[in-house]
Amino acid sequence: MDLSLPLPPSVRPSEGREAATDGKGGYGQAPGTYAARMATVVELISYPVKGCAGVPATEAELTPAGLAHDRSFLVVGPGGVFRSQRTDPRLAVIRPAVEAGGAHLTLHAPDCDPLHLDVDTGTGSAARSEVEMFGTPYRAVDQGDRVAGWLSEVLGAESRLVRAAPEHDRVTDGLTPGTSGFADSSAVHVLSRATLDDLNRRIAAAGRGPVPMDRFRPNLVVDGWEAPQTEDRARRVTVGGGMLGFTKLAIRCAVTLVNQQTGGKAGPEPLRTLAAYRRVPEGGVAFGSKFAVVGTGKVTVGDAFEVTEWGTD
Repeated sequence: MDLSLPLPPSVRPSEGREAATDGKGGYGQAPGTYAARMATVVELISYPVKGCAGVPATEAELTPAGLAHDRSFLVVGPGGVFRSQRTDPRLAVIRPAVEAGGAHLTLHAPDCDPLHLDVDTGTGSAARSEVEMFGTPYRAVDQGDRVAGWLSEVLGAESRLVRAAPEHDRVTDGLTPGTSGFADSSAVHVLSRATLDDLNRRIAAAGRGPVPMDRFRPNLVVDGWEAPQTEDRARRVTVGGGMLGFTKLAIRCAVTLVNQQTGGKAGPEPLRTLAAYRRVPEGGVAFGSKFAVVGTGKVTVGDAFEVTEWGTD
């Protein structure tokens, strides 16, 4: 049983490369000086339950909706409104494990017995629940009262767990259209070590301690580039057996202030320092980049993250 999500027909890629259409250094742009700097995938992390702890892996299937099982599940409160670490930072201490090809889900949390769940994927005549994320309605499959009670106890607030329905056909925006489960936006978040190292040098210069990579909850961590923010210029990437297309910069929020090990607030970094050099015109601060999946395949730690088309911004 597979928890990966289908790609809506409206955003299925055609065979072969797409030609440049924007005239602004997008697809087809000469690679310039960045082509000589090859990056490598050094971490792969999926987040089966949105807002909960990440699951590292040495290899993963890159599906149309991102790494297999990524953000397939959503914790919701009364009225079906989604919960996130912005308001419920204790989500960070819940550690999910997807097993049996997606047929089973186990949830762990400190001082609690693990919760083992046979996943209802919504096939057949399973009922649908109405849920809401960022004001947008979705139909999902409720996973029952037992896991709802467990989550409510751990979070100290009435909660239920839902899974994206098989007919989930969300289309994500940005430069390259795509789909995702319950990710904030695009399917794959990429962050380089060079970008984090640059941030931590700036934080250290202000006399404060560094922040770890997990504060930013990336899917792919890459290394090998000398310059920070190089991922911001990548427009088309081959990685392992898959291909990614750039959608947008990752705009950061209060989730970056949450200690991912304890579920407690640990601000004001990194937002204080990012505000000094990474503000974007549309508002907020950017750190890392989002990508849509335009070609599926297996990705493994150690694979080359090869940028085949560059932008200039």
